[in-house]
Amino acid sequence: MARRPGGATVVFPFRFAVNMLTAGTGPEWRARCRRAEELGYDLILVADHLGMPAPFPSLVAAAEATTRPRLGTFVLNAGFWNPALLAREVATTAALTGGRLELGLGTGYVRAEHEQAGIPFLPPGGRVDHLARTVEELTGALKGDENTPRTPLLIGGNGKRVLRLAARHADVMAFSGGRFTGEAVTVLTAEQLAERVAAYRGFEREAGRETPAELNLLIQRVIVTEDRPAAAAEFLPVAPYLTEAQVLDLPILAIGTVREIADRLIGLRERFGFSYLTVLEHAMEAFGPVIAELRGSTPS
Repeated sequence: MARRPGGATVVFPFRFAVNMLTAGTGPEWRARCRRAEELGYDLILVADHLGMPAPFPSLVAAAEATTRPRLGTFVLNAGFWNPALLAREVATTAALTGGRLELGLGTGYVRAEHEQAGIPFLPPGGRVDHLARTVEELTGALKGDENTPRTPLLIGGNGKRVLRLAARHADVMAFSGGRFTGEAVTVLTAEQLAERVAAYRGFEREAGRETPAELNLLIQRVIVTEDRPAAAAEFLPVAPYLTEAQVLDLPILAIGTVREIADRLIGLRERFGFSYLTVLEHAMEAFGPVIAELRGSTPS
């Protein structure tokens, strides 16, 4: 949960998103998007990695196949994009999707992809500088016009400069629950993630925001099971520096029965303020009953 400057608590309603990672034929893509809508997802997202679907044409196709979900990038690698050309993509996609676009931006972190694309991989400070310039130059494109509403902005990351940038400009601050160090990702414990969230809220106060941002969390794994310790044990090799108790407390893991996972997500919103939750495509079906449980409906 978050607080307005006057002290009132702001509790955002849940929003659920699926991040699509695999390409396919037109009919296959449209069928997956329709299935996401049937399962109750509020947003269909597309990543920005080489070897995965191109974000903007995929979102236009998703809009044509569905009626309710909003559509977003999660997240664009700002280093791949010239800001002026990106502004054109954003404005066109927002119009073609009927104003359903939500733009997600990040610094980019995979050196190999930059090398493959022939794009310089800047040091961390340079990547944040480029992200900041991109955000500033997109201001006009995000405003919309008489025919297209404003496009909400999501910024993803964990570093202090990115948190400050998001506090000034973003409608949504997205946390990944991990820290990329060189060529490896270190999982953040619940306590470490809480520190990042607290730092972000501090930057919001510094920025003098009237309304706090919505907070997003990427859930890396969804495991529906009645044996939580056994599922946690399977994850331990990924993060051998964590105990079983720490694994079970990781916000990025949704482990348990459908009801247990639903209760845990309610707890995450109360503890951290995470109300906008994203799962990866491979977990789309498994997570559908959790959405239904939280909304008191019957899964499709």
